[in-house]
Amino acid sequence: MEPDRGARQGFVLAATVLGADLATKAAIVATVDFGATHQLAPVLNIVHVLNRGAAFSFLHNEGGWQRYFFIAIALAASTFLFVMLRRASTSNAERISFGLILGGALANMFDRIGRGAVVDWIDLHWGPHHWPAFNIADIGITAGAALLVTFELFRRKPARQTDA
Repeated sequence: MEPDRGARQGFVLAATVLGADLATKAAIVATVDFGATHQLAPVLNIVHVLNRGAAFSFLHNEGGWQRYFFIAIALAASTFLFVMLRRASTSNAERISFGLILGGALANMFDRIGRGAVVDWIDLHWGPHHWPAFNIADIGITAGAALLVTFELFRRKPARQTDA
């Protein structure tokens, strides 16, 4: 059974995030020395770091087991998101969110499988205060999750019927 148009759009969005992330990471690996920092703007550096953990380098220094744990989590999440994208009752707003998250999850999973860690290269900072480095996949995951929460908070709920 072929997915409907809304599902296809979700998959195209996932592929776009995946492709953009893989292309930018390949460019960073090819052109920026590991550990290097290049100032691009007063609040933005391009860096080349490896994150063996999860968001904000959570579990980064845990000895290696976390790689397989995060690959398993990404596989489970990607399978769930794939099913949700194909489900007829999934709204277009949810498909946008799921597509962004799916693309980011797959991209970071491919990094963990191929490199053993995720390449992070965007470094936002204000003076000496740095946000943890991140990548396009992280932007997709974060934007998708934020949109999902926003859509849910502002979704029109059916009027509650009362017995008279």
